[in-house]
Amino acid sequence: MTTFFPDRPIPQVDAVVIGASAGGLQALTVLVEGLSSRFRLPLLVVQHIPPHGSSCLVSVFQNKTKLRVKEVDEKELVSPGTLYFAAPDYHLLVEEDYCLSLSQCEAVNFSRPSIDVLFESAVDAWGERLVGILLTGASEDGAAGLEKVHWAGGLTIVQEPTEAQVATMPRAALQRFTPDFILPLREIHRLLCELECRNA
Repeated sequence: MTTFFPDRPIPQVDAVVIGASAGGLQALTVLVEGLSSRFRLPLLVVQHIPPHGSSCLVSVFQNKTKLRVKEVDEKELVSPGTLYFAAPDYHLLVEEDYCLSLSQCEAVNFSRPSIDVLFESAVDAWGERLVGILLTGASEDGAAGLEKVHWAGGLTIVQEPTEAQVATMPRAALQRFTPDFILPLREIHRLLCELECRNA
């Protein structure tokens, strides 16, 4: 099996932020299915969804993973081993004390929740101990936020555009900077497992 970090120290990771839009449900399924119940990193996700009505993301993914799955509540403290989803029509932000907050400030890149908003606030909280993952999508949301993760010293991962259901979002990131990894979904899943093992 290929080792992802043969030539440098393993980064200390405290959290993972993930952004997805069109095609994201299938992509996220590949990432979280099979993660062990011992997986301790928190996963914070913005999946672009319609602004009105309730989200089915929690019920869908609770049947796909052994992780705890929940929609974010205002001012809750980030917990390990939890898959968090942003609520419909609310930006998701991470405070410097690792509490999560919700905002109805104006849309960013035509999106609320916005991937950029999550990524940029998470950088302020975790800095170089953050992993950012950008998946399939039809907008440029997330590219600037992932670049901020990169310049803060965090680990950056972009889904291989040729595999993405909609390649606009991964390609927008690649036009801005060179991430640490450009990988198909199965390899991103394996990288998450390796990070968890090496940070245990």
